[in-house]
Amino acid sequence: MTTLRLPLPLRRPRPGADLGAWPIAAGLILIAIVFSSLNDRFLSPENLTNLALQMAATGTIALGIIMVVLLGEIDLSAGSVSGLAAVIMTILSVKHGWPPLVAIAAALVGAALIGLLHGWMRTRLGMPSFVVTLAGLIGWQGLMLYLLGRGGTINLPFDGFVAELSDTWLPGWAAWGTVVLIVAVCTGSALIVRRWRAAAGLPATSVIRTALGLGALAVALVVVVLVLSADRGVPLLLVLFAALVVALDLVLQHTLFGRHLYAVGGNAEAARRAGINVTRIRMIAFVAGSTLAAAGGILAASRLSAVNQSSGSSDTLLMAIAAAVIGGTSLFGGRGRAYAALLGIVVIQSITNGMLLLNVDSSVRLMVTAAVLAVAIALDSVPRRDQLG
Repeated sequence: MTTLRLPLPLRRPRPGADLGAWPIAAGLILIAIVFSSLNDRFLSPENLTNLALQMAATGTIALGIIMVVLLGEIDLSAGSVSGLAAVIMTILSVKHGWPPLVAIAAALVGAALIGLLHGWMRTRLGMPSFVVTLAGLIGWQGLMLYLLGRGGTINLPFDGFVAELSDTWLPGWAAWGTVVLIVAVCTGSALIVRRWRAAAGLPATSVIRTALGLGALAVALVVVVLVLSADRGVPLLLVLFAALVVALDLVLQHTLFGRHLYAVGGNAEAARRAGINVTRIRMIAFVAGSTLAAAGGILAASRLSAVNQSSGSSDTLLMAIAAAVIGGTSLFGGRGRAYAALLGIVVIQSITNGMLLLNVDSSVRLMVTAAVLAVAIALDSVPRRDQLG
């Protein structure tokens, strides 16, 4: 007599509340309390303004990292690409006399071509993204050093367009107008999403939760403007970074490309069977990642008013990856938002800035950053392990 064996039921994922950005906000409050109690300069308007300037460049590179990580891939070349793009822009502008905007556009196009090459190697040759971008990290840094030559440093004109990007401050009316615009865009986006989901018969976020999120955003922006206005004002670099975050989040959340990107990152084979062009999505993601890395490198050059052999190197790549992961982007792909770059870089730079004020040795700073990154990855990995059981 043959005994029939029924297949065991698949273990369902354990239900859990999506806390969103609230844990990160709580962590930032804790960081502020700890460092302000140890050094009263931490929350001073001058220090917070410097913090805003410091995080714009690395945060923009982190946006590019997020585009690739959402696919479950990795881009180790982002730091080198950012430095190379800044060097190309500076050489074209300073040594060849190109108009700054044309030089910036040329650098961004060059970075996009690099991303296209990386995407082609990943999709057409089947090379792992780790290997492709590791080769890029070494190769593009070598090209940057070759272009710099023996001098090793090229200064930007202090009164030039690029250098003034980091030395431009919004007047009061423009700062408050930016706050109103950001809140209006986010409110309109939330209302449109609710209408779309209701028309499709899908559950939508509760009105109370949506209102609380928008209210928290408005309060945070008001506090930021008030604090920064007590020093030199709201820096243009911060506005540019925030604009990139909002624009990229709208693309990821409300366009067909964004939905396809999440689908490929969640399950590439299922996405392919659903008719999604997986190769095209991966190519676009790598191009966008390298272009955003180049934009971050240009912002960093503006901040320093120069490019040199350390542009895009040191801990730039590690900080950008850490910012993306700490902000909530899953290394397994398929989960994360553009706001992760903003939240993550605020956490990273706050910790680094606080320890610098306390004159903590660089070795300790690196270990603390590593511990924070490890905790963030663990918070992402453990629930996934339990769900797959």
